[in-house]
Amino acid sequence: MSSLVAYEDSESEDDCLDQTEEAAPTSVKTGSCEQNQELKVCTSTEVTQSPHSFTPDSDRPALEHHGTISDRDIYPLHPHSKLRSCFDWEGKYFTAPQEKHFTDTTAPLSFCSAQGKILPVQTLPHMPQGASDGSKTTKRHHTVAPGVRPYIPKRQRLPTSVETVDPQFPAEQVPGNQTREILSEVSARVKPYLTNKVRAAGIPRKLLMSLGGHQGPVSTVQWCPVPHLSHLLLSASMDKTFKVWDGAESGRCLRVYTCHSGAVRDARWTPCGRHLLTGSFDNSAVITDSETGQQVVRLDNQFKVMCVVPHPSNPEVFLCGGYSAAVKAWDSRSCKVVKVYKAGIQQTLDILFLRGGVDFITSSDCVSRDSADRTLIAWDYQTTAKVSNQIFQERYTCPSLALHPLEESFVAQTNGNYMAVFSCQQPYRMNKRRRYEGHKVEGYAVKCEFSMDGSILASGSSTGSAHFYDYQNARTLHALHAHSQPCLCVSQHPVLPATAATCDWAGEIKVWH
Repeated sequence: MSSLVAYEDSESEDDCLDQTEEAAPTSVKTGSCEQNQELKVCTSTEVTQSPHSFTPDSDRPALEHHGTISDRDIYPLHPHSKLRSCFDWEGKYFTAPQEKHFTDTTAPLSFCSAQGKILPVQTLPHMPQGASDGSKTTKRHHTVAPGVRPYIPKRQRLPTSVETVDPQFPAEQVPGNQTREILSEVSARVKPYLTNKVRAAGIPRKLLMSLGGHQGPVSTVQWCPVPHLSHLLLSASMDKTFKVWDGAESGRCLRVYTCHSGAVRDARWTPCGRHLLTGSFDNSAVITDSETGQQVVRLDNQFKVMCVVPHPSNPEVFLCGGYSAAVKAWDSRSCKVVKVYKAGIQQTLDILFLRGGVDFITSSDCVSRDSADRTLIAWDYQTTAKVSNQIFQERYTCPSLALHPLEESFVAQTNGNYMAVFSCQQPYRMNKRRRYEGHKVEGYAVKCEFSMDGSILASGSSTGSAHFYDYQNARTLHALHAHSQPCLCVSQHPVLPATAATCDWAGEIKVWH
């Protein structure tokens, strides 16, 4: 598919060459390869009949392509003629990735000026004959120049990562940190605790740092689950961005990601720590490379995404729920929906995988008059069947769920201003003797979370406080007055003892120890 060939000289070309040897050659360079077209210049005061071929005229000199591939000489143009681009088909038969290699090897076609008229153009060997105007063309033998690169198919030239990246929403990084590698560094504060066993969790009481930068409510914060990268703090905000911070030492914003055009409702680290899974009100779920900021996968759910959860044993599969009666399971490798879980609800508030990923629990806003039928639904992951929808029998919705790290139980945050405990075994009975009360929810999406050893249960509050409870006896250990606006999330550090991060409705993030 290349026109970079050296034609054997014919008699008509030799005559044209003799007539124009006295003219001074002018060097004409090709146009920008970035525009995927090479600009061909010709003298023209008449309208061309066809963009692909021209009818030769016996009174006019023929097209000259004399010499080697590296020639860039073109004969002088008529002083009264206009410049116009020819060969519109060039952009069709040359692809951008291949043209960029030809910047210094491709020679523009040479033209002879003939009293301001259009010079005849020979039909190139690889030009489709069906596009000509019916004129007879002479078949020429051609030899390929030694410097011409072989044609490579487009599928092989484009890397896989480029095909899945959406150029409309490029990742944005903080100025001055573009070349900084965030996944290769180990915090000096975290390093001494990496070799030790898991210690008993403590209660944070003092402010370590305050992180500002979000222009809207911060819906969630999460520490990186990889121990040596646990100093990295992920935050998602309604200002359409999500960020990664150094939450252990400097408090700097290391990366800013602008992959979404709507509010980012949920964000999570993948188990390896190299990717970020986010869901947004722009109907998309995106997997982003945390180091480079490039989008790995972008999936359209056709509904506003409220929660995204990766599968615990198969991280390439994740669930998406939101303003829809269905929960979708996506495979990030094929970018296809592999399973759909349908229920008679309006929206899904949260999703929680149980141990092993065999079953999972969804929380919805569906509340009937007499009981909270379908407020919590247990699903079988493989068969997409409902295991139970009579788990929570009180008329309160549950905005968030949390799984105990050691025991077979999970906790549901309710709009009744308390947290309830349920068994992970069927029929998922609720422990009516244990309730965690003292904080306020009042319609906000307040999240709850366990410490690494499972001894402390933390929750935000609409009053701006962060509450810490003893899991075994449901006693309040400490109420931290963290924010003046509603505190939406409390995330306890997986390595550092007595360290937690909080976020509020005003867009402020604080780290406590």
